[in-house]
Amino acid sequence: MEDARLRHLKSMARMIRQDIVRMITEAGSGHPGGSLSVADIVAALFFDVMRHDPANPCWEERDRFILSKGHACPAVYAALAESGYFPKEELLTLRKLGSRLQGHPDMCKLPGLEASTGSLGQGLSIASGIALAMKMDKMPNRVFCLMGDGELDEGQIWEAAMTASHWGLDNLCGIIDRNGLQIDGRTDDIKTLEPLSDKWRAFGWNVIEVDGHNLTDISGAMNRFRHTHFKPTVIIANTIKGKGVSFMEDQAGWHGKAPTQEQAEMALQELSREVI
Repeated sequence: MEDARLRHLKSMARMIRQDIVRMITEAGSGHPGGSLSVADIVAALFFDVMRHDPANPCWEERDRFILSKGHACPAVYAALAESGYFPKEELLTLRKLGSRLQGHPDMCKLPGLEASTGSLGQGLSIASGIALAMKMDKMPNRVFCLMGDGELDEGQIWEAAMTASHWGLDNLCGIIDRNGLQIDGRTDDIKTLEPLSDKWRAFGWNVIEVDGHNLTDISGAMNRFRHTHFKPTVIIANTIKGKGVSFMEDQAGWHGKAPTQEQAEMALQELSREVI
């Protein structure tokens, strides 16, 4: 990846993290840990990989993005605002009465959203259905679905994985935010996921494992997906929950808790000098 492009993606990921902290602090509730861990993935998708047009959200040739882990919507809202889908000032209305920025994505309220999500485990089914429809219509669009690793406890994920493999949905890319934590603690203490790569391979998927905070690796993996044929691809992105804010990193307690104003100021100071 050329230097200017990489610098741009790093800048966007940093701004997304700053937006996340500001909006959740203003709301007084939300999910900072899992939003911060996906900031690099979301930046790569919206500012490097996906075809989309903020001036025409319903553009037929756009790629589709499904946020299966709907509680991480602050990261996506930030990316949409930074892309120009709506004014950045609106980010501070997160979770407020009458806001278009609900605590989980509502596709009926906000442009740029492809599905209303939040009930965990359903996103990959939605993405598989969209990808299959596009295959049937011989459309070139790609579908990206971002899942949490704790979400893989849901059986519906694996039903969708079988379906996507059965139909050879090579236009579908699943991305797993493998931060190792969920609301109740360590994912592997709650329900063992490993060997995770082998599980997806056994379900007939092309598997790519990356550092989920290395933007060159993330974009590279997503571009490799484009050249995989006859099977869906899953990218297992190894991440750190709360990435970029030292006192939140790798702490399950920050799954669904807003920072105080003082904590937010500390976090924003860290993020202002952060180089990932």
